[in-house]
This record gives sequence, structure tokens and C-alpha cells, in this order.
Amino acid sequence: MAAAPRILIVEDETKLREAVAEYLGREGFATLTAPDGDTGLRMAREQAPDLILLDLMLPRLGGTEVIKRLRPGSTIPIIVITARADEVDRVVGLELGADDYVTKPFSLRELTARIRAVLRRAGGAGGKAGPDRLERGPLAIDFDARTVAVDGRPIDLTPTEFAILGVLARHPGKVFSRLQLLEAAFGYAYEGYERSVDTHVRNLRKKIEADPSEPRFIGTVFGVGYKFTGGTGDVR
Repeated sequence: MAAAPRILIVEDETKLREAVAEYLGREGFATLTAPDGDTGLRMAREQAPDLILLDLMLPRLGGTEVIKRLRPGSTIPIIVITARADEVDRVVGLELGADDYVTKPFSLRELTARIRAVLRRAGGAGGKAGPDRLERGPLAIDFDARTVAVDGRPIDLTPTEFAILGVLARHPGKVFSRLQLLEAAFGYAYEGYERSVDTHVRNLRKKIEADPSEPRFIGTVFGVGYKFTGGTGDVR
């Protein structure tokens, strides 16, 4: 029997932290909890959980700082929790490398569904249908090993970034709207979340493009969405 996925819950609201841990436990997850960012960062490094559920408003060390310190060298999936009005913090969290976000107040059922979706991406489900390896010009993607290289240089991607790149690269020239990309890569497409794709694409371009302002791989089709340009750089 496979071990239960371990979820690290970093949340300073005691009742919420305990409620989430109890619910996830009933759903078959193993949970670890931390009441502040400093403890959460230490536990993430020491315990290597399968996913981190991270509130952005934390004592001792804020959630965005936790992501900033953890992300170099770590691809542990992160779902951030934000207050509904904290759009700036939400975008900053995604730009720093979070995979997804939920806004307070949230449904525990929806939260669980999003956790499962992110874990599926981390396990290789997102964008997997098709060849195990693709080479698009200088870009090489190995779906079994979950590695990406540009000109032979390894690139570290989060599970969400890998899923988006995989979907686009498997369908060069096909235009995906943001909602279509969410559905294809993640298995869901919630209205209001599609703009998060823009942030993930910006992060991808920073990592795989020699010049993100002149992208060779991921083109923007204005007013529609994105497409893979095959490394030709013919669409911006």
C-alpha cells in the first residue's frame, strides 16, 4: 500500500489549522502542522512533505518569505492561502513559485480537490499523454524523469510550471485560452483563477527563455491565450 501523501499545514489560526488537519486526515492524508512561518520553513526542510499548504499572513516569518527561502533548490508543491482582498500578495506568492492558491473563506472540499490536483501534477499526470520525451529546438523535456533542459542546461520547474510547459510543448502551434490551459494542465478550470496562468507563464519565461521579453518558446496570442512556438520566436 502506498504511503499517504504528507501535507504540511502552515497556518497561525489554531482553529483553522486543526480543522484542515482533521479533514485532510479523514481524506487519507498524513498531516504536519506549524503555527508560524519560521517553524514551517524548518519543518519543510527537515520533513520534506509532499505538499505545503501555506498561509501568507504569518507571524515570525511571512509566507512570501518562506517561499523565497525555500524555492531555491526545492520543487515541493506549494498552495498558498490568502484573504480574498489580498490580490497583490497572491500574485507575489505565485511569482515566487507557489503552484496554486485558495482564498479565505474556502470550502474544505474544494481545498482537498486542489491538493489532489497539485499532487497529480507533481506525480507526472499533468500533460502526460503522449511521448515520454520531447525535443523542441534547444528545449528538451523528459516526462518520465520530469526534467527540462535548455541547450543542455538543467532547469528547475515547479509542478505547475512543468504541467503548463508540457501541455503547450505537446501541441506546438495550438492556441490555448487561459481556461483551456487550466483544464488541460490541472484538470480543473475555476472562473477567476485563469489569470494565475499569466503569472506561471512569466515565471516559465524567466527560466527557459534567453530573453523573456523576446520569447522563443511560449508565444502570447493577444486577447486569446498562449501557444508553443517551437522555439522559432515568431509570436510574442
